[in-house]
Parts: sequence; structure tokens; C-alpha cells
Amino acid sequence: MQYKKFINILKKHKYGLMVMPVLVMIITFYIVRKLPDVYTSHSRLSAGLTAGSQSMQLAQQLLNGVDNNAESKVNQTFSNVTQTMQLKIVIDQVSYLLILHDLTSNDPYRQPSKLLKSLNEEAKQHAIAVYTQLYNERKPLYLMDKDQDGLNKVLVSMKYDYESLKDKIRINRVENSDFIDVTYDSDNPLLSAFVVNTLCKEFINYYASINQQNRLQTVDFLYEMMMKRKDSLDAKIEGLKNYKIENKILNTTDEAKNLYAQISDFEIRLKLAEREVEANQGAINSIDAKFNPQEKQYMEGRQALINQEIVNDQIALNTINDKYIRSGFDENIRKQVDSLKDVLAQRINQSTDKYIVNPLVSKEALIAQKLKLEMDLSLAKNGMRSYQRSIDGLNERLSALAPSEAVIQSYESDIAILTKEYLELLARFNQSNMQLSTTTPVKQIEMAVPGSKMPSKKIIMVALSGVVSCLVYLLILFVIFYLDDSVNDADDLLDKTDIRVLGALPVIKSSLLDIQKSWNLLPVNPSNNKITKLIGKHTDLQNLFGKPTTNTMSNVFKKLLRSTRFEINMALAGGRNLVITSLCEEEGKTLVSLSLVSSYQMMNKKVLLIDGNFANPGITTITRPKFFIEDYLMGKTHLYELADEGNITVLGNKGNDISLFEINTEGEIEQKLLQLKDIFDIVLIETPALSVLSQSKEWIMVADRVLCVFEANNTISAEMKKQILYLKDKEGKFIGWIFNKANNLN
Repeated sequence: MQYKKFINILKKHKYGLMVMPVLVMIITFYIVRKLPDVYTSHSRLSAGLTAGSQSMQLAQQLLNGVDNNAESKVNQTFSNVTQTMQLKIVIDQVSYLLILHDLTSNDPYRQPSKLLKSLNEEAKQHAIAVYTQLYNERKPLYLMDKDQDGLNKVLVSMKYDYESLKDKIRINRVENSDFIDVTYDSDNPLLSAFVVNTLCKEFINYYASINQQNRLQTVDFLYEMMMKRKDSLDAKIEGLKNYKIENKILNTTDEAKNLYAQISDFEIRLKLAEREVEANQGAINSIDAKFNPQEKQYMEGRQALINQEIVNDQIALNTINDKYIRSGFDENIRKQVDSLKDVLAQRINQSTDKYIVNPLVSKEALIAQKLKLEMDLSLAKNGMRSYQRSIDGLNERLSALAPSEAVIQSYESDIAILTKEYLELLARFNQSNMQLSTTTPVKQIEMAVPGSKMPSKKIIMVALSGVVSCLVYLLILFVIFYLDDSVNDADDLLDKTDIRVLGALPVIKSSLLDIQKSWNLLPVNPSNNKITKLIGKHTDLQNLFGKPTTNTMSNVFKKLLRSTRFEINMALAGGRNLVITSLCEEEGKTLVSLSLVSSYQMMNKKVLLIDGNFANPGITTITRPKFFIEDYLMGKTHLYELADEGNITVLGNKGNDISLFEINTEGEIEQKLLQLKDIFDIVLIETPALSVLSQSKEWIMVADRVLCVFEANNTISAEMKKQILYLKDKEGKFIGWIFNKANNLN
């Protein structure tokens, strides 16, 4: 149902929705009709940044390969280029040239502003000198200086300042190509072309100077870093050389390998000598076991005399053998060892000949073998000692070599790192040196020419203003609708209170006599005479509420009143007296009560109307009745007197500061109201609003049914919600709402 409420708001403002856009369009037309025509100039730059450009090919050749992140780097570079073109230092150069042209040319791009016209010749010459100096030095205006601040105001007045130019300049990359488009709009075709060409030229010059400066700084930095690495490398190489000279080291790695090889060889020979000692000793022990004690004694006695020469030769052989081992197994010494072995063997053979005449002649071979084994055993033991001394000496040399190896390895590691860094810096230095000789890749490949006049957008702006104003109007109405919590129709009242609505009545702008006319009553009709008599001189109810009469009541009111009467009859369910109240004052209870009286009398019903509003007796004031409710409840007015009044009877009140139960007891009042049912078909009781303390609640206690009038476009407040809960508690009595003063009812 909410959309219907919004539709009603739109209907209410339909003329505003039609008039407002038209008015805005008219205003917009008068504003834009004097706008100057727009001319656009266009230029194109080649950035030289994509893979197919010469500069990128050269860069790839220098790098000896293709960068996998080239695309992202190109996009980033394009972004940097477009942003650089919009720098203030670049656009300021264009500003200076524009103002210098207008100051020195007889055909300026724009008509001089008031500020520019106010400058005398001396001031103009001063401005030309300052602008020229700033242009040559690529400096911005220093606004803290009063003189330069004034020159900036001149630029602003001519719309040659940075902000004015930047707003009209458009710089875009052409999709994923190598090209950049530069466009400018102005009211002069020559101005548009000049701004675009000048901007491109100044950007290229600035970009080239910045790149060259950056390259020079890069080359200087790389050269400085490269020389530092070279000095460090030379120092490490010199330190390693001096250390080897001082410690007499040629090549520690080869020397260590030789020492390890010699140690391994001596250890093998030592193992062989140990085995030879064990074998010879075992053989000697075996030979000794073959001699008896007497033979051993004789042999040892004789041997002491015979073997002296052999012992001397044995000592000489051991000495030569030890020398042979220490020499690293020199072949010349080895020949001496072999020669001594032969001499010693001859002496042993000669010594065995002396045993021919002794008892041991039969064991001559064993004695000779034993002597030879003893010689070999002695030689092997002596060799073991020599081998062990050599191994110990080699280990000492190897231990002495370890610290030197650690120092040398540290030197060599530092030298390797410094060499790698130096070579990398050298490559980058050579690359940067080559780039110094290359020109900037950005070129203007398409010059801007004076552009043609752009299609006028004035009509579009006028139409757009109308559409926007209409949309804004609708938005405002929607906000009002969204924030509006008032009750605008019967369905809304039902949704917010969950109480049935018996009927809806429109705003009444006519007198009660017009109400009677709506029922097509003739003036001679007795019922009409009674209504006329009932109203008396107060024919216009609206005057009582401060609302002037504008027209008579339509047939719509009569139809809606009939519908409301029918719903009330169904809701009464046998009840005869009906309290008519409201949540607040001045919601139309009096008019509703009088309208219902008129409606019921058309059914030939005998109707009693009671004015129960002691604080504001509106019905009493209108009808000037003969009888009063106070007199009836106190027994001063009798029932038969009321019966003689005809179909319509009114019980007014005296308007005293009094409540119902102060007139009589509740039981007596109920009895009196019960007696009225014997005479009247329907008893209508208008009471004060529920917001007026408990006066209306006393009437509700003694009545059969309760009907509440709710005025349209009211908002249900917190206090009203309490009153609604009270009515809901009277479920057996409260029959529903009458939605009064409604708009847009058919």
C-alpha cells in the first residue's frame, strides 16, 4: 500500500513536476546561450617504450635478453610519463609562453582581462622580463613575493594558470600501443594548437634533461662504487701475496695433498714393517726351539766372537736405511742399502764356515738362516722407528699448514666476492655510458593543428538540466515520503493500528443545510424542518473551526456516509448507544456526529444526539437544545418529554467544569441510558478526546459501543499509542475507526 501513498504524493505535486523542469531548462538556456564555441586540437607522441620501439630493442641488446616483467615495467613507465606531462613545472612553461604571446603580440589568443588592461606600459615590460626569466630558468612563481603573486593573478585572470590549463588538457595512452594522445579544448583554435604543441615540446625538453641528469648521476655513482670495489679487490690480492711470501707458501692445497699422500705411504710401509718384524721374530723363535741347551751355549759363545763384524755391518745398514727413508726413498741411497745387504750376506755365509769342526756342523744351515733373520729383524725394527719419525714429522708440517690455509681461504673468498661485484658494476657502468649517447625516446610524431569547432552541447545541457531537475524533485518527494510517518489513508491507518476502519469521510467545506440538500430533501419536508430548527442560525460549521466554506458537499460524501452508516450498524450488533470520541481534539467529531444524525434520520430512525463534551460543548452551541443531559440524569427532565421531540432529539450540556460521574452514580446513569433505548433507535454520544484526562472514558464505561474518529495526515505519537492500547483493551465495545478529512477519495 505504500506505493499508493507515493502515487498520491506525486499526484499532489504533478504541476510542480511539470513546471519545475521547464523553469530550470529556461534558466539553463539563458545561462548557456552566451557560452563560447569550443575548438579541440590533438597531437600524438611516440614514447619509445614498447617492445617494438628502437629504444626498447637497444635496451634488450644491452641486457642480452628479454625481461620477463617488461610489460608491467612499460605500463609503469607510461604512467610516469603521463603524470610527468601534467607536472606544474611543465605546464608553467606553457603558461609563461601564453602570457608572453598575449603581452607582445598584436593578435592575442584571448581578449585582455580587466587586470591585464589595468597594467601600464612599464608594468607590462616588467611582467615580460619576469616571465621570460622564469621560463628560461624553469622556475615557478613564488607566491609569497607580492610582485610575483600579482603576476600569478594576471595568469589567473587570463585563465592561463596551472589549474585552468590542467582542467582542459587530456593525456591518454592509445590502448597498448607506443603512442600518447594529447588534447586541449579552448575557445580559440589557434590557442588550442599552441597549447598542445608547446606542452609536447616543453615536456620532451624537460623529460630529456631529467633523463640525462639521472643518467649522469647514475654513471658517476656507478664509477665511484666500481673504483671502491677495485681498490678493495687490489688490497685483498696484495695482502694474499704478502702473506704467502712471508710464510713461504706456494700452494697450500697442493702441498697439503702431497703431505697427505706421504703420510699414507709411510703408514702403509709401517704396517708392512710391523708384519715383517712379527714374521722374523716367529721364525727366529722356531729355529731356537730346534737347539738343545748345550748347543745354544756353545753357539752363543762362538757367535760372540764371530758376529762382531756382522754387527758393525748391521749398524751401518740401519743407518743407511734410516737415511733412505728420510730422503723420501731416494734411488741412489736405495742402491747403497742393497750393496750393504749383499756385503752383510757374504759375511754371514763366511761365518757359517767356521762351524765345520764343531758339534754344530750338522745344523749349519739353521744357524745361517737365524743370522739372516736376525739381520732382517733388526733392519725391520729400525725401519719402523724411521717410518714413525717420518709420519710424526709430516703431521707436524700438516698441522702447521692448517692456519695458513684458513687465512688464505678467507683472502680468496673475499677476492671472489669483490671480483663478482666489480664485474657487475663494470657491466652496468658500460651500459650507462652507452645510454648517455642515446637521445630521449619520446618524440612528437603528429603536430597539432587548429581544430574545427566541436558540436554544441548547449541543447544537451538544457535537456539534461530539465531531466536532472525532475529527478531531484522526485528524489525530494521520495525523501519526504520516506520520512513521512503520517497516516494518509484508511489502509495506512489499518496497517499502523491493526484496528478495522469502518469508513472514510472527505474534507467537508459546506454547511449542514448543504448536507441536507445532498439527500434531495424538499424544504417542506418535516425532517428538513427539524434539521433547520436543530441548526438554528449557525449554518456554517466550518466557521466554528476557522475553515471558510468554499463549495457544497458532493455526492461522494453522501455515498461514503451511507457506507459508514452500514458498517456501524453491522458493528453495533444490537447495541443502541454509541460513543463518538477521538484521540486528539478538533478531529471532526462534531461534524461526524451531526452527519450521522442526518444519515440515520433518512432511514426514519428516531435518533438521540447527546453532547457529552462538557469542556467544549460544540453541539450545544450549534443546536441550542431545549434539554440538557445533566437535567435528564438528575431526573429533572423526563423520558416522555424527550419522546415528544420527533425523530431527532438533542441533549446538550451546560458546559460546567464537571464529569459524568459527578452528575450521578454509575448505576443510575446506566439505568437512565437503558431507558433511552425504549424510545430511540440509536443514541449518539459525542465525548471529549481521549487526551483530555478521563472524561471520555467515563462515557465509554456506560456505553454499549465506542467509535473513534481519526483525522487524516496526523502522525501517531507515543501518547496516542497509549490511547490506542486502551481502546484495544475495550475489545467488546470498541468497533473501529472513522477516517475523517481524507483527501483523494472517489
